[in-house]
Amino acid sequence: MRIETTKKFLFAQAEVASILIITRIGNTWEPSYPRNDNHNPEMFWAMNALLFVAGMLTLKHTPKDRMTVLNRSQTEEWKGWMQWAFIMYHYYRMWSVYNTIRVFVSSYVWMTGFGNFLYFDKKRDFTFSRMCSMWVRINYFPLLLVFCIGVPLHLFYIVPLHTVGFLVTMATCYLAYLLEMKQGMSYWQSRVGAVIISGLCHVFFYETNLKNILLVFGEEAGNEYIFRFSSDKYSAFLGILSGMAWRKIAELANFHHVQNPSNIKSITQIVTGILMIAFWWIFFGSISDKFEYNPLHPYIFWIPLVGFLLIRNSSKYLSEVHCTALDFFGRITLETYVLQFHLFMNNNVQHIPIVFPGSGPNGQPFARFLNMLLCGLVFVVVALRARKVTISTQEFVIELMENMNATPVNPKEPAKDEESQKLVEMTTVTSEK
Repeated sequence: MRIETTKKFLFAQAEVASILIITRIGNTWEPSYPRNDNHNPEMFWAMNALLFVAGMLTLKHTPKDRMTVLNRSQTEEWKGWMQWAFIMYHYYRMWSVYNTIRVFVSSYVWMTGFGNFLYFDKKRDFTFSRMCSMWVRINYFPLLLVFCIGVPLHLFYIVPLHTVGFLVTMATCYLAYLLEMKQGMSYWQSRVGAVIISGLCHVFFYETNLKNILLVFGEEAGNEYIFRFSSDKYSAFLGILSGMAWRKIAELANFHHVQNPSNIKSITQIVTGILMIAFWWIFFGSISDKFEYNPLHPYIFWIPLVGFLLIRNSSKYLSEVHCTALDFFGRITLETYVLQFHLFMNNNVQHIPIVFPGSGPNGQPFARFLNMLLCGLVFVVVALRARKVTISTQEFVIELMENMNATPVNPKEPAKDEESQKLVEMTTVTSEK
């Protein structure tokens, strides 16, 4: 193992110790006040408008020969604005957008199935080192918070949900590989067969009492996991299906928007996307009772998701442009997800810390805004450092696995799906409370 990697790892562990100390101080910071006293719809929308302005000011156009549907920059941008809205939803207790936030959560889980399917289908990298690498990337920092701060793991429920989504996608793709290479099936026969088996396993687990096995984690945590996993029971699976169809979708996009471009086609696609989102909102999104909406959500969240993707990729130009400010925020979603509970808010997301004088629940709006900015600055800086130390740890684990001569399950053969994108870390997370 290279000495540079070892040094980097040791320095990273020293830095993560300081991050944990800062997080513990932030989580127990006083004075603070209950988060429910911070309900402020006007500020919620103002902060999202501010993000929109920042996005427009940081637009970047990268021309390409072909149209790349849902490329890496676009997915990071997508994750960035969803995460921003999610954090502001928490901070300003914006109960009225609960259903929309649920769609954002499911979109993240969908990306886990989608991105990892494209990776495994292209790279065929079913190695133990790959599995360990992604486990570290998703779980390392959240588990340190659990053990060092005393946070209940189910507060970070999306972390095990993404971990399971990754493993399910890896298993589905490996099954497809076995069907193709060992049983002699064609590419499409093996993929369809593996997806059918995976789908049946999903139905068998989630639509029966088998899911109650999660109660092994205790009544409180188990019921939380059952609710959370059931809410996104088919999200990663639908991502797998989308990944399997992505080559055909990309071919259609290039045919209609590159080889035979037409304003009529783009406008039709935009109108279709708007109608899909409007349909979801009128019949589902506007439901005010979350207990009425929640049972419907796993089956209908894909409607606004597809609507958004139709609009976002309605022309070659739109697929080539992205907002660098949102891209930046999208790359630290895992860290901002777990740290928002303890630094931007505190007492495990139940309170708002007061660091600026006069910024309590009855303080002046300007003082409360400055308080939010100060907490937000510390929050984002610490999240950036947490991401860096996690990646350093991940690199150390990868090199350690390589030095242990971890043997891949199969040689890395070239994938047949030429449209697969390099979306190998679709593992960032979010949640809603």
